[in-house]
Amino acid sequence: MADRHDGQQREKQMPEITVSMAAGRTDEQKAGMMRDITQALVKNLGIDADAVVIQINEAPLAHKMKGGKTFVERAAAAKK
Repeated sequence: MADRHDGQQREKQMPEITVSMAAGRTDEQKAGMMRDITQALVKNLGIDADAVVIQINEAPLAHKMKGGKTFVERAAAAKK
């Protein structure tokens, strides 16, 4: 029974965050966002920053759609 409890404790202390977004941000922007998310979890969940895992999943603009138009189509329409 101790192993099960330990596993539950680890799950509560090791949040894993996945961010899905359209490609196009710089590495510096993404790193800043991940630092801010980490600090928000530290502040609001009372956990150590070392326990936070963040992963970014980027989709090419042609593979992401909003309002029935791909992000490529939306960008082209915005330039008109």
